[in-house]
Amino acid sequence: MTQPDSMVDRELEAPAPTSKLGRKRDHTRDPEILEAAIDVLTETGFDGMTIDMVAARAKAGKATIYRRWTSKADLVLDAVACMKAGELDAEHLPDTGTLRGDLVAMIRPRSIEEGERKLRIMGGLFGMISSSPELADAAHAAIIEPRVAVNRLFLRRAIERGEVPADCDVEALAVVAPAMAAFRLLIQKQPIDAEYLLSLIDGVLLPAAGVDPGRPLAEVRPGSHGKHRAVLEPTAD
Repeated sequence: MTQPDSMVDRELEAPAPTSKLGRKRDHTRDPEILEAAIDVLTETGFDGMTIDMVAARAKAGKATIYRRWTSKADLVLDAVACMKAGELDAEHLPDTGTLRGDLVAMIRPRSIEEGERKLRIMGGLFGMISSSPELADAAHAAIIEPRVAVNRLFLRRAIERGEVPADCDVEALAVVAPAMAAFRLLIQKQPIDAEYLLSLIDGVLLPAAGVDPGRPLAEVRPGSHGKHRAVLEPTAD
C-alpha cells in the first residue's frame, strides 16, 4: 500500500533532525598558554619542549591544549605569531638630531633584556624553522623586523639631514646590528650589553653608513616628555 502523495510531500519538506551542538571552546586561556609556550621554548628549544611542560607552566590540562592545538608545531607557530612585535611609532622613538644619538638613545636595560629574550626564542626555533616557511615568516615579523624597522627609520632620517650619503644601502645596514647581536648571543654564547652595542654603533654601523668621523658627535641628554635632544658639541674625552 502506497502513501498518499500529500503525505510523501510533507515528509520530503520536513526538516532533517539536527544533532545537538557541543559546547563552544573556551579561548580565554589562550594568551596564558601561548606565553607559557614561548617561555618553555626560550628555555629548552623546540626539540626539548613538550606539551606537558607548557601545560605545567600555564597551569592548564594537557587535554585543553590538544583541543586547541593538534601538535607542538601548531602551538609554537601560533605562539610566535602572537608575540607582541611592538608597533613602530615614530612619535615615541628618539629623535636626537644625529644617527648616533638616535641609536645610542635606544640602548636601555629593558630593551636589551627584551632583545636577548627574542634572540633566544629565535635560537630555540632553529630545529624547526628550516622546514616551516610559515614559522620562518612569523619569527621574522615578530623578532627581526621590529628592530630592523627602527634602524631603517633612523638611517632614512640621517639621509634626509644630509648626515649619511643618499646612496647608502639602508636595507643592508638596518640588519647589520641585529644580525651581529644574534651571532654573538647564539653562536659565540656571549651576552649582549651596552658596551657591545656601542661598539657596533661606533665601530661598524656608523663607518659603514659613511658618517664623517671628523664631525662632532651628539651628546644625548634627556629632553621633555621622555624624549631626547642632541647638543651638537664635541663630547669631552
